[in-house]
Amino acid sequence: MFFGEYTYKVDDKGRLPLPSHFREYLKDGLVILPGVEKCLIIYPVHDWIKLAQSLTTPGSLGTSKMRRLNRALFASAFHLNLDRQGRINIPSPLREYGGLGDEVVVCGANGYIEVWDKELWADEVAKCREQTWQIIESMEKR
Repeated sequence: MFFGEYTYKVDDKGRLPLPSHFREYLKDGLVILPGVEKCLIIYPVHDWIKLAQSLTTPGSLGTSKMRRLNRALFASAFHLNLDRQGRINIPSPLREYGGLGDEVVVCGANGYIEVWDKELWADEVAKCREQTWQIIESMEKR
């Protein structure tokens, strides 16, 4: 489980350190891809494999929606490993997608990690705080 919020600087080569207590879960590698919002998503490689298997329909190509989903997820994903300093080198297409500047926020999101540009994260936090109780209340009505 990943939780917490950490601000880091991305160096000129696109390298980003990850929190030390996240690194143990990522020692076998990770997969990074664009998120639905303007952020990047990081999965431990073993969790990514489970996700990939859940999207595979044995013996068929699946529906057109599933093929599109697979293209969206897998074509833009990158397999990375941490370097000796616990950093990852974020590929430039992903840095561009996320609008990542010099400062980013790495935050835990339960089973995965999100990477946000610092300014975009501030906007997202404001939206989340505004909507959290509404979401909780709607879940209680079920």
